[in-house]
Amino acid sequence: MTTDKRKVVLIGCGMVGMSYAYAMLNQGICDELVLIDVDEKRAKGEAMDLNHGLAFAGNNMKIYAGEYKDCSDADIVAICAGVAQKPGETRLDLLQRNAAVFRSIIDPVTESGFNGIFLVATNPVDIMARITCSLSGFNPRRVIGTGTALDTARLRYCLGEYFNVDSRNMHAYVLGEHGDSEFVPWSQAMLATKPVLELCDESNNKYKREDLDGITEEVRTAAYKIIDAKRATYYGIGMAMTRITKAIFGNENSVLTLSAKLRGEYGVKDVYVGVPCIINRNGIQKVLELKLTDEEKDKFVQSCRTLDESYKELQL
Repeated sequence: MTTDKRKVVLIGCGMVGMSYAYAMLNQGICDELVLIDVDEKRAKGEAMDLNHGLAFAGNNMKIYAGEYKDCSDADIVAICAGVAQKPGETRLDLLQRNAAVFRSIIDPVTESGFNGIFLVATNPVDIMARITCSLSGFNPRRVIGTGTALDTARLRYCLGEYFNVDSRNMHAYVLGEHGDSEFVPWSQAMLATKPVLELCDESNNKYKREDLDGITEEVRTAAYKIIDAKRATYYGIGMAMTRITKAIFGNENSVLTLSAKLRGEYGVKDVYVGVPCIINRNGIQKVLELKLTDEEKDKFVQSCRTLDESYKELQL
């Protein structure tokens, strides 16, 4: 991947895609941003609107509505295209409809000669990343889903509120499906280097383990509450995508919880699922295998099984 130009092609100019584009512009993450949408007029309008804000941005950026041929020299193709999740609908309910959308996207992208990194945000993101990998034939290291990056950010925000500390000093992860079977391995959660479970046990009942179960549920159901209130979630995931993009272009070797294809880690193979990964300009450098308890391992395997069964029901 070339890093001198930092070119991103965004496919899907809905609320998620444009939240990503807006965050990218404000943070100066790339030099060239191409917008593609089935509604070409919409893509042109969005590009125009973003360009009119360039005078207030921290750096210059080339932004325009383009075509699939523009993917040929892109570093990253970010996919946000697909139908939106409706109130009361699970992410897996979206699967069949969005799988059809992806079949119309991946072929023209790869036919352009694209040889960079796919970043997938469309839900259900773990399965959509797996579909992207299958249809493209790319090395799985270069096909990344946003996974539980946003769920992990939600978790750290909730923990920061609960313990009254900066959420950036809470080190905890959401693992598994970006969806109903996700879970928090509390055995690995820490405030700085202090285990959260120890904090609860030593707090004279100020902090309680049962409260942690409530935080897990709050994180798991956050999207449903937001969708019920405002019909969609987009700011958080747009910023999560921007953070992932920054880690790629900066060759950061950062640890983020992404949808990655497992190759035996946690005793699972072939499934795309949310796990802590080291990411750099080549994509996923390594999947970090946390030391889970037996109960946490069971939850993880069950989440992977849910994703695998749903994927295998598809007719690709």
